[in-house]
Amino acid sequence: MTTLIESEEHKSLRAAVSAFAQTHPHTTNAEDNTRLWQAAAKLGYIGVNLPEAYGGGGAGITELSLVLEELGAAGNPLLMMIVSPAICGTVIARFGTEEQKREWLPPLADGSRLMAFGITEPDAGSNSHRITTTARRDPATGDWILTGRKVFVSGVDLADATLIVGRTEDARTGRLKPCLFIVPRDAEGFERRPIDMELNAVERQFELTLDDVRLPADALVGDEDAGLLQLFAGLNPERVMTAAFAIGMGRHALAKAVEYARERTVWKTPIGAHQAIAHPLAQAHIDLELARLMMQKAAHLYDAGDDVGAGEAANMAKYAAGEACVKAVDQAVHTLGGNGLTREFGLARLITASRVARIAPVSREMILNYVSHQTLGLPKSY
Repeated sequence: MTTLIESEEHKSLRAAVSAFAQTHPHTTNAEDNTRLWQAAAKLGYIGVNLPEAYGGGGAGITELSLVLEELGAAGNPLLMMIVSPAICGTVIARFGTEEQKREWLPPLADGSRLMAFGITEPDAGSNSHRITTTARRDPATGDWILTGRKVFVSGVDLADATLIVGRTEDARTGRLKPCLFIVPRDAEGFERRPIDMELNAVERQFELTLDDVRLPADALVGDEDAGLLQLFAGLNPERVMTAAFAIGMGRHALAKAVEYARERTVWKTPIGAHQAIAHPLAQAHIDLELARLMMQKAAHLYDAGDDVGAGEAANMAKYAAGEACVKAVDQAVHTLGGNGLTREFGLARLITASRVARIAPVSREMILNYVSHQTLGLPKSY
């Protein structure tokens, strides 16, 4: 099966990305991060999943997740890969107009432009059905007018636009339904405020305010009556890519711990010879490998067009990868002891970062809810 044994093409891609990532120092600021992004894009890595007709690699989420995993394993995960090519690029490629595709896909693929994604709201949390950002039509002009707030939106300061999830009001039923809008960064009434995070990441988090932001009719991506379909077309790749992000981070931490355990000698033998050190590291490796298998399954299902199967697998992959990442980082820090908390070894910063994989873009508890009622058929409690 392709999900169990990587093709020679994928092995070559993995090796090439790994070699590329190893030649770049750890990114510690926005300038370094931008240079890495542009260098990766020049080699075709950033847009590998986007259609060839618009400058992409013509591959899929399988290949894009592989790229992100290897960048992360080298200590240089690019968070915006989850957002710009995976979510926004996928949604536009699948549902955008020809004009939207021509305007956005080539620059997303070549790294010259970025797009952020705004879905989470202060009062909605994990319940996307409670989104209150509203889009209404101006009957005089046909323009859309957006009003609302978003929180924990990554990289808005770097992005040329943000794909905003809003809701339009159905005139027949009064029911609100989700739709996706491309909001330029300089749109009047569109304001951002950085959130003060303990998380040590190059990509900052923002709160967004949309105060009667006026957009042309063609800012809507896709059909306003097919919002959920279009939304989950972006959210399934997001979960797969978050899994890749977590697995790469876990592999990076584990590699540092293994190297240290081989060389650190106490009582005349390397500490890695002791089972109390070796076995937890071996368990961390096993957990990461198992999570990768589910991630690959989810990516293959998505690329094959099985959105339902991909949804289940993507949630499971994200859950497994988040748990494996946290355990790998924790064990890596513990293996180094006091050194694990120093800047020199660079593991302490991962303690906070690894928790993100458990929390975002959907909490592990909500994934367990999904599996319990969607897969196992148990009744809902909410």
